[in-house]
Amino acid sequence: MTKNLSEGKSLYLPRVAEITSIETIAQKEKLFEFKFQDSKELGHKPGQFVEISIFGIGEMPISISSSPTKKGAFELAVRAVGDVTNALHRLSKGATVGIRGPFGNGFPVDEFTGKDLLFIAGGIGLFPLRSLINYVVDNRKNFGRLIILSGSKTADERMLVNELERWQVMEDVELLETVDIGNEKWGGTIGPVTTLFSQIEIIPQNTFAVTVGPPVMYKFVIGECQKKGIPDERILMSLERRMKCGVGKCGHCQINGVYVCQEGPVFSYARIKKDKLTEAL
Repeated sequence: MTKNLSEGKSLYLPRVAEITSIETIAQKEKLFEFKFQDSKELGHKPGQFVEISIFGIGEMPISISSSPTKKGAFELAVRAVGDVTNALHRLSKGATVGIRGPFGNGFPVDEFTGKDLLFIAGGIGLFPLRSLINYVVDNRKNFGRLIILSGSKTADERMLVNELERWQVMEDVELLETVDIGNEKWGGTIGPVTTLFSQIEIIPQNTFAVTVGPPVMYKFVIGECQKKGIPDERILMSLERRMKCGVGKCGHCQINGVYVCQEGPVFSYARIKKDKLTEAL
């Protein structure tokens, strides 16, 4: 398990963080920036998560949305779907929360060095993938091609639009978007994110594919990656939706003896098949 906790502190003891900015990014989604009161860095890797607690309400795991290259603060993009997240959405700038972590194993960025990268995001899967995308963008010379395929349910539900537009105009980033349902303003591709695979050509032996999104999307994305010739050990995904306590105690994320919060949430498809974790897909 990858742990990166404050020195000498229990993994059960939250650190106090202050909300320093809040940006509304969609109808039910906000991007929160936090700074620790002890002024220390979070010290995470792309793909890791934290446990955020709203005092008097509860706690839940949230994937980190900002790159480790962002110093002095970190960001969480959060959809309001339950007691904790709705309570977080009601907070204002200056409010404090508890943060435990970071926890889990992130994306193997060292293995990505010199390789072409194909990122596939579905819906709010773009939130955790944003951390990795911006890490690659900020260290661009260390990697080969960067291709981003992003899919949304509707044109009105596109996430992080300002960020998508920033990546779109970068000369060394290839971004393709699609929506399941368009509108009168949408002039792009319509269909699931797998529709975009026909628009790209890759060198499979030099490519890592990383996908984050709803579990129902994974088997179709995996199939398209395999058709492109990408080996199973280079098809990576996050199973972060199964987690709860973050430290392997509650058993909520356990699949056939594997604790997703400790050994994941990032797994290769080869590992998923080997350990029979396919029920998470």
